[in-house]
Amino acid sequence: MEVALYRPEIPPNTGNIARLCVNAGVPLSIVGEPAFDLSEKAVRRAGLDYWKDLDFYQFPSFEEFQRTKQDEGKRIFLVSKFGKKTYWDVSFSSQDVFLFGRETSGLPEEIHKGHPSDQIISIPMAETSRSINLSNAVAIILYEALRQEKTRTNP
Repeated sequence: MEVALYRPEIPPNTGNIARLCVNAGVPLSIVGEPAFDLSEKAVRRAGLDYWKDLDFYQFPSFEEFQRTKQDEGKRIFLVSKFGKKTYWDVSFSSQDVFLFGRETSGLPEEIHKGHPSDQIISIPMAETSRSINLSNAVAIILYEALRQEKTRTNP
């Protein structure tokens, strides 16, 4: 399993997600340019002492990310409030990648349009809600996928 963030904007969210990925033993990818510096010096200054343990990848574009993951035989799930399927209606596998959008604007429409609708999933929210914090959304999806995998491999 893998977590990917599309052009993240808020450094503490990305830091929390990186820590989550290290603890879950899954890679983290950044797709496109983040809105902040990810250099070793910046990461060290931010106190992210676990960053060295992170299996981290960066892709300059969504197209390159998509091509790479498809070549690796992986399914890419877009996590979006516009998903017609909730995450609990999906059977995940260890080869799945979860792509999360920007904190303020989500994933661009062109990414949604070119993606299979059964691989666009949502997290249910109250009708009056706008969004769930990005690091919380990653935790919800990732740990459900890990739970499913553990249930299949360790009955």
